[in-house]
Amino acid sequence: MTAVKTTEAAAPAGDLPPALPPAVTGGAPKRRRGGAFDRALPYLLLAPALIAILWLIGWPVVSVFVTSFRQLNLGELVRGEIVWTGFDNYVTVLQDERFWEVALRTVLFTASVVVVSVGAGLGIALLMRVLTPWVRIALQIAMLCAWAMPILASTTVYQWMFDQNYGILNKTLVQLGFDSFAGYSWFSSGTSTLSVVGLLIVWQAIPFLAFSLYAGLVGIPRDLYEAAGIDGATGWQTFRAVTWPEIKSLLMMVTFLSTLWDFKVFTQIWVFREGGPSGESTTLPVLQYLEGIAKSHFGVAAAISVLMMVILGLITFQYLRKLLQTEEGKI
Repeated sequence: MTAVKTTEAAAPAGDLPPALPPAVTGGAPKRRRGGAFDRALPYLLLAPALIAILWLIGWPVVSVFVTSFRQLNLGELVRGEIVWTGFDNYVTVLQDERFWEVALRTVLFTASVVVVSVGAGLGIALLMRVLTPWVRIALQIAMLCAWAMPILASTTVYQWMFDQNYGILNKTLVQLGFDSFAGYSWFSSGTSTLSVVGLLIVWQAIPFLAFSLYAGLVGIPRDLYEAAGIDGATGWQTFRAVTWPEIKSLLMMVTFLSTLWDFKVFTQIWVFREGGPSGESTTLPVLQYLEGIAKSHFGVAAAISVLMMVILGLITFQYLRKLLQTEEGKI
């Protein structure tokens, strides 16, 4: 039996095949071992921004929290005395019936303004979807002008509009035949005063809400609306089945932001009647200002601030819980 030997021709020295990568040859690639500096580099890059945020936001919060446990009136402030009182400031605030009245008024006022402003913003956003381009652009320009108007300027304009003797609103109503509005005072009670202030806040909030919700509506595929139309769905059924599921998360976000902003409204209320008449339009931010600046009870004012943060924290917790439930339902 003859053994057959096979020989392979040797490749020329200049024509050697290229070396295969480690992944093909089976060799493990060499991992670059970074030191402690490489691992800490992202945190070092974020450190300046984090320090700035803590200094600008965190330190004032801590300072207010510490001040709420001190007796800090004008005398202690001038003499530089530090007098710790424990929870006395909180007891003083919580035992004051006026605080609970003002807190309830603030919550009701905030809820009313948020519902009206978000509802109006959603209505205008839906309207902009069906308007012709030129009319939509004109509406958007008008809203931008309203949005760009300074708060004090718009508040002054509203004061003139609702003025008892020279306001254009009373004169217009009289011209229309409503003679009882001649010399009518829109600021004779806290309810009417807050109604005018709420109207101003709604007018200022609608542009942001309308633009935000309109951006969400534009992202909804038109195929969904066409399919709903083919199925014979009415406008309300189309809104419930197509529009609402798509913008629900966005609507929750803008509602949450509006709640935070409207809860802390101070300038408009103070400029109109400084919380009057007889304190009937006073809200928690105005009460905090009256205690801290007008009466120089800085410790009590700090306690009111902390309680406001607690209320806003509860609102934030409820918002995050609802948001997580919504996101889990989508999965």
